[in-house]
Amino acid sequence: MTTKMLLGTYTRRKSEGVYSLELDTDKKELRNLTLLTKENSPTYLAVSKKKNLYTVTSIDERGGAAAYNGQYEFINAVTEEGAPLCYIAVDENRQLAYGANYHKGEVNVYKINEDDSLTASDAIFHQEATGPHANQDKAHVHFTDLTPDGRLVVCDLGTDGVYTYDVSTEGKLTRVALFQATPGTGPRHLVFHPDGQYAYIFGELANTVTVVAYDTTGAFTHIQTISTLPEDFTEFSGGAAIRISNDGRFLYASNRGHNSIAVFAVSDAGAHVELIQLISTEGDHPRDFALDPSEQFIVCANQNTDNLSLYERDSKNGTLTLVQKDVYAPETVCVLF
Repeated sequence: MTTKMLLGTYTRRKSEGVYSLELDTDKKELRNLTLLTKENSPTYLAVSKKKNLYTVTSIDERGGAAAYNGQYEFINAVTEEGAPLCYIAVDENRQLAYGANYHKGEVNVYKINEDDSLTASDAIFHQEATGPHANQDKAHVHFTDLTPDGRLVVCDLGTDGVYTYDVSTEGKLTRVALFQATPGTGPRHLVFHPDGQYAYIFGELANTVTVVAYDTTGAFTHIQTISTLPEDFTEFSGGAAIRISNDGRFLYASNRGHNSIAVFAVSDAGAHVELIQLISTEGDHPRDFALDPSEQFIVCANQNTDNLSLYERDSKNGTLTLVQKDVYAPETVCVLF
């Protein structure tokens, strides 16, 4: 069986935009890298149920989001002065898209129109005090995506905050909760347990996973914090991507610097995680990775060395086994099945 994935990239060196790649699950190999559309540093991607593609974009020193149809033909872009986004997500029920602007500390909301184009509908800047780390000079919004009950959750690396917003049908945001992580954590991304009662916050700066309970008010409550690195590792590393298996039994997180994927077993119905494996990504700076639809494989992208690694996943114990490495893919920072 062959499954297609999309790759979002920087276009600073060799990349030209958004690529596709095939995973042959029978042969256990990645193949057929293809340029789908030229775009300026489409570092994060989202695909709607209609198969439209929404990407991060940067045009003439203006950053924002771009829309493409299912044939990867350009529809439109919405940009504003300054740096581009670093994350984008689609809200099917409200027909909205959400963007995170790291450099500006801004949450962006876009309306998806009937012709699949985008229109800006709201923007929020965080004003909370920043953390103690040198990279926390100001608010740095890094993640904007939906909670299981349809709210918007936002990770801000600069303020150590995880924000919960109610969203109107018109795309206007109202804050309902703020979780303050341990100072210096640098919340980057999070994933929810499939039952929706727990979430796992990946702290980029502290290299930690923070387990939190999520309640019906939109609030998070701290349960556990655990490192994604070996105890004896003292060199620089920064957390990147975090994923969870559909059965909620295993959690995965990538370390840039240590250049590894940390594998955690999830127990107590989602309330506790335990590190069970650290495996090399066979490259430098594993910015993103993803489980394929069958969850038999994980594809990991090493941004600095322009290569992908393919792992087979044991569904019983969650561990990974390398099956292919050194697959060329330039400047990849997003893997999307």
